[in-house]
Amino acid sequence: MKILLPPSETKREGGDGPPLDLEALALPTLGAERSAVLDALIDLAADEPAARRVLKLSERQSGDIAHNRRLRTSPTMPAVDRYTGVLFDALDAQTLSAASRRWLATHVWIHSAPLGPIGALDPIPAYRLAAGTSLPGLPALRRHWGSATTSALADAAPSFVLDLRSEAYVALGPVPATVPSAYVRVVTEQGRALNHFNKKSKGLLVRALAEDRPRIGSLRGLRSWAGSHGLVFRHGDHSGVLELVVSE
Repeated sequence: MKILLPPSETKREGGDGPPLDLEALALPTLGAERSAVLDALIDLAADEPAARRVLKLSERQSGDIAHNRRLRTSPTMPAVDRYTGVLFDALDAQTLSAASRRWLATHVWIHSAPLGPIGALDPIPAYRLAAGTSLPGLPALRRHWGSATTSALADAAPSFVLDLRSEAYVALGPVPATVPSAYVRVVTEQGRALNHFNKKSKGLLVRALAEDRPRIGSLRGLRSWAGSHGLVFRHGDHSGVLELVVSE
């Protein structure tokens, strides 16, 4: 099983890893697309007023532009540690055991806007780019990434994909029809969709999986594991949608 997570707009500063190495990232066939986005971001960062306008930043967020300017040279840290926010705070990967972190490395991809899906422990720099941004010199990110990412996921051929991404990141590379998958929505028992609890519940779900380190190769296997851990999954209103039922 592979799990697809969305990234977070908020990120930790710093890092002590070497500069970004595109060839060392998961799904290496995306190298050309990754390089093109990095070049566009670095070029944009050379013009700070333009970068603030395109990235929708205030003057107080000029540090994010500086991060983009140094994308190829700044220090890195594992992606799952770089991201913060509700989902990643609930996952709290830094407190997991070494074995659980290895499980994350094997089973989790985080879908970033500049790099596409990357491994949970892939070292990345701090950056600023959202899924809906249009970068000068590039097509819309959904067109730049879409078919290339879907093809890379098809080539990886996981037995099953649990898609926990937001819709904005699904648009940057849908899971191919050739790969069994389920898209997760977090709902109440009455079927009402949740926002804050959506992200927190997804983070807690991935943490529980990492701590238990099960071998899951299908939706049936996931539901069996979930049932044994007091988690409730049910089929959604649409084909391919799985609802994670939680209490508010």
